[in-house]
Amino acid sequence: MAGLLAFSRGVDWLNEKFGWLADYCVLLACLISAGNATVRYLLSYSTNGLLEIQWYLFGAVVLLGAPYTLKRNEHVRVDLLYMSLSPRGRLWVDTLGFTIILIPASLYLAWLSFPFFWQSFVSDEMSQNAGGLILWPAKLLLPLGFALLAIQGMSELIKRVAALGGAIEIATDYEKPLQ
Repeated sequence: MAGLLAFSRGVDWLNEKFGWLADYCVLLACLISAGNATVRYLLSYSTNGLLEIQWYLFGAVVLLGAPYTLKRNEHVRVDLLYMSLSPRGRLWVDTLGFTIILIPASLYLAWLSFPFFWQSFVSDEMSQNAGGLILWPAKLLLPLGFALLAIQGMSELIKRVAALGGAIEIATDYEKPLQ
């Protein structure tokens, strides 16, 4: 179990760094959006590249931020079921959810999206829009994001199994989002 927990710490560290990157993508997207709007209204100038980089950054926020959100235990849950269980029951729900749904689905989506990225990469695909950008960096976010989500799911699964075995303690508290 010690080796698996070391692997889990490494994955957590990696996704912490990608989460940090996703945080800065939000800031960068806001700055580009504000700058683009300012230049468009003051100088009557704009380019499709600025619009496209914003959706690239949005994709990075979502796909690189999802594993970080999972690591922080802030992902969406079915509150009615989860909140009514004991801490051990919550560990079992998480374990089953990671094993049956999250990890297989993430791996499958990474596998499906890799050829989509690869074809774009080898053909050096460009946007159809005038002044547009190359497309493969945005398409790379799909297999990368799903692969990172899958390994973060494995990390969380390792921690849940270790907690069920009494090797570590995990806070299973879940605070329902305010709406």
